[in-house]
Amino acid sequence: MPLPRFANRIWWLGLISAIAMTGCDSTREIASEPLPQTSGQRQATQSSAPPTGSVCPPTAQYTSQDLQGTGDGATLWAMLFSTALRTGTEIKVVWRMTGSGDFSISATGPDGKAVKPVWGPEPHGGSNWNRPGDEWGTGWVFPTPGCWTINATRTSGTGSLVLRVAQ
Repeated sequence: MPLPRFANRIWWLGLISAIAMTGCDSTREIASEPLPQTSGQRQATQSSAPPTGSVCPPTAQYTSQDLQGTGDGATLWAMLFSTALRTGTEIKVVWRMTGSGDFSISATGPDGKAVKPVWGPEPHGGSNWNRPGDEWGTGWVFPTPGCWTINATRTSGTGSLVLRVAQ
């Protein structure tokens, strides 16, 4: 006896979902072209969960240049000036963080080694990037591929963001 019409559609939907979920490869190479901008605003959404906390995102090819981290007593936002993160290549990142007091930032790599930005943080006096908090610019060169946890600290509040860097 054939399946009712709606059951057949549910079966196909389940099969397509299973293929889509298993077809992702987290080690693939990434493209280096920048994201298109819409109406002067950077896109604030990603096709998958944003890289926050201690979970490493599935790919280094971000679908957004505007990423939200996690915070304790503060909010942390990053604006990547490229969606392709590769070892040995400098990337500019602008940060917005709430809280008060001095701002410091470092990154810890997959091997536990900590690095500082190659330049910055430089405070920014004015900006059209609409996120809460004060703004700083930094430049980064990640020496090894893998998951890098960025830790930002102010006198009141901390924040972190995890980025995957490709070879």
